[in-house]
Amino acid sequence: MKNIGSRVYLALLFIFLYAPIAVLMIFSFNSARSRGVWGGFTLDWYVQLFHDRQIMSALYYTVTCALLASVIATVLGTVAAISLSGMRGLPRALTTYLVYLPMINPDIVMGLSLMLLFISLKIPLGFVSMLLAHVTFCLPFVILSVLPKLKQTQADLYDAALDLGAKPLMAYSKVIIPQIMPGILTGFLLAFTMSIDDFVVSFFATGNGVTNVAITIYAMARRGMNPKINALLTIMFAGVILLLFVANRRIADAKPRR
Repeated sequence: MKNIGSRVYLALLFIFLYAPIAVLMIFSFNSARSRGVWGGFTLDWYVQLFHDRQIMSALYYTVTCALLASVIATVLGTVAAISLSGMRGLPRALTTYLVYLPMINPDIVMGLSLMLLFISLKIPLGFVSMLLAHVTFCLPFVILSVLPKLKQTQADLYDAALDLGAKPLMAYSKVIIPQIMPGILTGFLLAFTMSIDDFVVSFFATGNGVTNVAITIYAMARRGMNPKINALLTIMFAGVILLLFVANRRIADAKPRR
């Protein structure tokens, strides 16, 4: 009886989480513009989506910014996590609290503070400022994804590599990095997802002519929900699922080889 109750609870939980996404995906193939009436199956909204310059421009900036921000945050976050793992005592505890702070800080505070910082430094609000903002709030997710993997590695693994003749850079690239690669991939995927999903920070950090998908959807939704948005979000959801599948397969294939 306990197992049945647990399964029912789990099923209801997944229905609550994924039913809205399923409805959105289904209505992306609806020929009627209304969200409450099914008018028949169609792919017209997908065709119109790829001919909409505003959406395509927003998608380009979104994907480009997410990829660049994820790569930069992953590199910087991995180096920071390795440095943090070597700290001890009060410096490590203080640095860890500072890493957590951007994650618990309200987005509107971070967005407004970054905007004021860019203005004070005379950095034009546009793609570069949005990229810097995304790297800033993605960094903690990468650091906190890599740190647990560093804790799982043997403490003397790096020293053993040095004793066997490896240079410091080679010891990290050939010994440490392969051991923490699942954490690095997890941090990259989290950073990529957070960058695509962000609205508040992007809204304050960007300027005229540069918008991401979140800002574009917000502007379009104020005039009424366009079915092309359903098609766009369906493609983005499918892309994230495919990315997660490929990453999990690579991690699963790497474990037997190691």
